[in-house]
Amino acid sequence: MSAPNIETIVSLSKRRGFVFPASEIYGGLGSSWDYGQLGVELANNIKQSWWNWLVYERDDIEGLDSSIIQNRLVWKYSGHEETFSDPLVDCRECKSRLRLDKLDIDSADGKAVCSNCGSKDLTESRQFNLMLRTTLGAASAEEDESALAYLRPETAQGIFINFANVLNTSRRKLPFGIAQIGKAFRNEVTPGNFIFRTREFEQMEMEYFCRPEDAARIHQEWIDGFQTWLHGLGISKANLSLYEQTPDELAHYAERTVDIMYRFFPEREDEDKQWDELMGIANRTDYDLRVHSKKPEDADGKRINPDSTEDLSYFDPQTNERFYPYVIEPAIGVNRTLLAVMMDAYTEKTNDKGEVRVILKLDPSLAPIKVAVLPLAKNNADIVAMAKKLKGELQPSMRAVYDDTGGIGKLYARQDEIGTPFCVTVDHESLVDNAVTVRDRDTWEQERITVDQLKEHLSSRLK
Repeated sequence: MSAPNIETIVSLSKRRGFVFPASEIYGGLGSSWDYGQLGVELANNIKQSWWNWLVYERDDIEGLDSSIIQNRLVWKYSGHEETFSDPLVDCRECKSRLRLDKLDIDSADGKAVCSNCGSKDLTESRQFNLMLRTTLGAASAEEDESALAYLRPETAQGIFINFANVLNTSRRKLPFGIAQIGKAFRNEVTPGNFIFRTREFEQMEMEYFCRPEDAARIHQEWIDGFQTWLHGLGISKANLSLYEQTPDELAHYAERTVDIMYRFFPEREDEDKQWDELMGIANRTDYDLRVHSKKPEDADGKRINPDSTEDLSYFDPQTNERFYPYVIEPAIGVNRTLLAVMMDAYTEKTNDKGEVRVILKLDPSLAPIKVAVLPLAKNNADIVAMAKKLKGELQPSMRAVYDDTGGIGKLYARQDEIGTPFCVTVDHESLVDNAVTVRDRDTWEQERITVDQLKEHLSSRLK
């Protein structure tokens, strides 16, 4: 079972502290969200899983953290200033501002239909640049072009312009990759659907540099690899699919792009509309390193980038070749990954009293809290002391919490709903036999474990 719709996750997130509306006490800000005490832990665990898999477990990928604000020339030569835009239309009836490429087309007359009111009275399409503008300098003004800068719309360009730095300092040889996690900003025309599409988001991007003749094979390897990684997060295969972008859909730099889709909208009758992009994996060819280099020339013999001070080509000492590597780019958002993980983990179960309980069956590696230590009687000083002592002993090796803010039934239900794999209950008998009750989140089964075996027992179960 998974969540029937995104609204179910919105409710759970607010109720239990995963995600809150940003600036809520001032009426909020459209499509802006804050991660709460559990959301920040879940997001961190997702990012750590990605980083461990790519940077730590492999021997061919380095990490990077580049600046959010770069020299404006980065975005000029990357093509973002000219091409990073969406087709924008306005509805004359309801005054909504809409992305033309996301609207339904009436098959009878070929006209786009407003998704808000159903009208076909729309303005002519115009291109809307998605980069968020800012100005730099203490005395800068909005109209001062020399002070214009952008908040980065992607983390990738920070990797490309550091290619030579990483190559020279790490002494890497092709193929190798550079990974980065960081904030990006896009002035979306129609943000919405909770954290699915926001103007501020966090990306996990990796650029894998390789010889041109190896690019097609390596591209497919990363497509396969990321499907396996997503399954490892607990996302079911039934809720994932692949979409091959058509030539008309490909970015100007891409030779091939495959999107991994997730069933974010299972409530929609049209099955094709249930799916949307979770991540994209692109073969960007040698476009990026070439346009940021000082040497390449156009057909007229003029340098395509007269402002660059560096040549980002690669010299292969074995073949004595110099060339611009191809780049394979797997890019995925933390927001969308977190949403998919929560939707897939959402389960409902009926207890013996006929009450429906929510269980968030998160993979233990992602669960914000691994173990909750609960006193059966919070007014018994010895039980409380023993529970707090156990929590302290478990904490160095796993995220543990102590909770005595309700009856044991309510405490179990709360921990189930936030995805805690195990609850450890200290009761009156524990003071005698030095053992505790360990309850499993998914099965609700309980077993008695002695205190001296508890840490080892939980560690093996969490793995």
